[in-house]
Amino acid sequence: MEIVNALMGRFVKVGSLTILDAGGRTHELKGDAPGPDVIVKLHDKKLHHQLLLNPELRTGEAYMDGTLTIEKGTLRDLLTLYSLNRTNLRAGPIQKRSRRWIKRMRGFLPKNDASRSKKNVEAHYDLSNDMYRLFLDEGMNYSCGYFRTPADTLDAAQVAKLRHIASKLDLKPGQRVLDIGSGWGSMAIYLAENCGVEVLGVTLSTEQHALATQRAAERGLSDRVKFELRDYREVQGPFDRIVSVGMFEHVGLKNIPEFFVKIRSLLKEDGVALLHSIGRKGGPGSTGAWVKKYIFPGGYAPALSETMPAIEAAKLWVTDVEIWRMHYAETCLAWGNRFEANRDKAAAMLGDRFCRMWEFYLLISEFSFRYGKHMVFQIQMTRDVDAVPLTRDYMGAAEARLEAGEAKAPAAAVG
Repeated sequence: MEIVNALMGRFVKVGSLTILDAGGRTHELKGDAPGPDVIVKLHDKKLHHQLLLNPELRTGEAYMDGTLTIEKGTLRDLLTLYSLNRTNLRAGPIQKRSRRWIKRMRGFLPKNDASRSKKNVEAHYDLSNDMYRLFLDEGMNYSCGYFRTPADTLDAAQVAKLRHIASKLDLKPGQRVLDIGSGWGSMAIYLAENCGVEVLGVTLSTEQHALATQRAAERGLSDRVKFELRDYREVQGPFDRIVSVGMFEHVGLKNIPEFFVKIRSLLKEDGVALLHSIGRKGGPGSTGAWVKKYIFPGGYAPALSETMPAIEAAKLWVTDVEIWRMHYAETCLAWGNRFEANRDKAAAMLGDRFCRMWEFYLLISEFSFRYGKHMVFQIQMTRDVDAVPLTRDYMGAAEARLEAGEAKAPAAAVG
């Protein structure tokens, strides 16, 4: 533990961390700047070196398994302490070598073919619709909300996101829309009900497909909104519009070029596509080991520098780009608060270990946007240079028009 203590002492520059090791010794790591004051206890001697060699993976696992407990402070305090000192930790020689090795191995990652993609989706999205209801908004939107003001509720932010995206699609009544990664159906339902279009949604999640189909039927939209359990690569076009919200992160690094070639092949000549995805600032990277193992197997949030060349190669026009910065941090904070309020119900469904895993996931997700390099990008694409108006004015006008129309519709229509 001595070498761990020495190296960790250089890591903590803000706040203080006291480690009660599995041998009964106390190690105090204090920074010069004020910050969270946290005490953790290690219950397994293996953690003494595991936390040094792979802190991001082993901390999450130890918290899930109960071999690391927080004696003073909260999990939020511990992860805030890590976030504020993350640069110092990653500057160490062991961490530098580890990251270089991981980046070199990016090219050897398995390709997300149709079979692997379905297994990856099932591992996360087919946990339980009832569990997701515990922390999502009324409309079951499992992607970044759009907080126009700090006072916006989660439900308001999610409807604002749907409206914002709809405005960029420049929709006309009667058009045919493809929703790639349609989730629990809110995007498709919103577009059909508020824009008068027909929508085909595709997903690989059995649970999502069943509930989305049910929701469309309950809204009387079965003739205009269809959901299919199908890989996007199997879809045949053409479509007037294509939208994809929170699915691109599951495409996989090797499949990015193929994704945009497919988008182009599915679009009509005057069609418009809108991609909404988590991305990263600072260039290509890698998915965190803990997230890859326990939350999103096969997932990767690409940098714009990895995305734009693939769009160019597919011979698509990029007609608009927008970057959302702190919106997902606020979304994850709201999800975390809702999950905590319903933690007993989640534990009854899936157990305490799952709850600790989910708490860890929602917090590190929030902090990756609040303190880290993650953001959300929206990219509008067309095949034809004149497919959308020359200025963005039409987006604001459409957004205002949609919001006025929503006020006249039943609440469930935008839920």
